Amino acid sequence: MSIDNTELDEIMNKLENLEDEQLAVVKLQEFNKATIVLGELLMNLNKDLSHGEWKASCDEAKKEVDRIVAEIKAL
Repeated sequence: MSIDNTELDEIMNKLENLEDEQLAVVKLQEFNKATIVLGELLMNLNKDLSHGEWKASCDEAKKEVDRIVAEIKAL
């Protein structure tokens, strides 16, 4: 459920070389926010979630990260 270093390097290179700097900043912010949410879920910081709720939340957070990564790669 994680992004490997090669993929992270590819994403960062794509954003650094994007001509539209404003878009690059927005996409980086979206990426950071999504990975923080996923990371907090994976570390199980919310002890109030049942296992099923935790798993469903992790799956949704991962889909959001994947969506943003796909958008960045398509730029």
